[in-house]
Amino acid sequence: MIDSHSHIYCDAFDADREAVVERAVAAGVTHIVLPNENLASVARVMETRDRWPQLMSPAIGLHPEEVKDDWADILEQLQPLVGKCGAVAVGEVGIDLYWDTTYRQQQLDALHEQLRWCVDRGLPFILHSRHALDDCLTVLRRFGAGDRPPGVFHCFEGDAMAAREVLDAGDFVLGVGGSFTFKRNDVTRGMVAAVGLENIVLETDSPYLAPVPHRGKRNESAFVADVAQAVANLLGTDLATVDRVTTANARRLFGL
Repeated sequence: MIDSHSHIYCDAFDADREAVVERAVAAGVTHIVLPNENLASVARVMETRDRWPQLMSPAIGLHPEEVKDDWADILEQLQPLVGKCGAVAVGEVGIDLYWDTTYRQQQLDALHEQLRWCVDRGLPFILHSRHALDDCLTVLRRFGAGDRPPGVFHCFEGDAMAAREVLDAGDFVLGVGGSFTFKRNDVTRGMVAAVGLENIVLETDSPYLAPVPHRGKRNESAFVADVAQAVANLLGTDLATVDRVTTANARRLFGL
């Protein structure tokens, strides 16, 4: 199976990164996508990818929480790295208005610019949308239907109706991770039941959002198997089917 979103390069894994990778492989993980966050993290993303080049692929972008007044200067430095790093996606990009709306317009502008990279390079995006789905869709719709890049709505937080709006808007899939397993998260489970396996990819967002039965601990890529099993249980299918379909979805999206 594929972990379509992991920050295994971050300092939370400095003490035992190799053991974490070994556990992921033992759990059946065949590939891990590493979304970048800012200029400083590019080097760590690439160092991690270079250590396990057959197992990991980078994505290059500016996380919305990193978008400030200097966003244009930072994107000017990031943009050439997309090609040089062999990125399989532009990400992690998007809009996050959960804690602060101060830089909303800058986030919209930065997202639009990075989606242009997708169009120019024929790459998908990895989208972070938190309390900002309408804004994200508005930016995406600036691109005509024929030019709208494909992508994944990472850690999708919407209900079945919102999911259908996203899926109808383009060649998009929805990222399903640890929060899907949380006891009170009936919204996400209802969304997955409505859209089915063909419209989702699995992810961990490690080290964040560890699934049950690991909730409260550091998340890691091996735990994507727990997400897959929870999806199988919900849909009344088996783990092998969830693995096969979601892996095919991720391979198609990222060109793996």
